[in-house]
Amino acid sequence: MSHDTDPVFTVERVRVDAARALAEPVESVDPAENLFDRGMDSVRVMSLMERWRVDGAEVDFADLSENPTVHAWVDLLNG
Repeated sequence: MSHDTDPVFTVERVRVDAARALAEPVESVDPAENLFDRGMDSVRVMSLMERWRVDGAEVDFADLSENPTVHAWVDLLNG
């Protein structure tokens, strides 16, 4: 697979970004867990959203809040 076709938003990248936003170790963030239950809040989601928009993501807060898991976010970000 060429670099041009590699997804920008991999599970690992979004997991790392979420872990940093939560100030938690990456290993402790389960890609299937509800990140709001983990302590993610609207300010952190907005910060992540802005970071991801720089890399071309076209998502909004409502979309991210609907299903706040790493797996769901990867699907949205790469959609």
